[in-house]
Amino acid sequence: MGVTQSGGTAGGPAPREIRVDIGELVLDGFRADPDRVAAAFEHELTRLVREHGVPADGPWTADVLSGLPPLPAGLSARRLGQELARAVHEGLSGRGEVTP
Repeated sequence: MGVTQSGGTAGGPAPREIRVDIGELVLDGFRADPDRVAAAFEHELTRLVREHGVPADGPWTADVLSGLPPLPAGLSARRLGQELARAVHEGLSGRGEVTP
């Protein structure tokens, strides 16, 4: 997963855009609709970045989502997307396994 941001400079204004590129996401054991999971993920990650921001010293590459609790297989697409977004935001905020 790669994350890039544009519009800001070191010591300058906050970035106007943050882009998250996910090459592949495999969710074994879940029956949730992938499109709905993706929509919920995007919505929740956008909300978290707007409300809490992320450090401005990117770009970052997150190889592993960490801090994700065990999730029941019957989780709704919305809830699954939200939990994944929270794990990604934690990583971007320096509380997960993220490498610059």
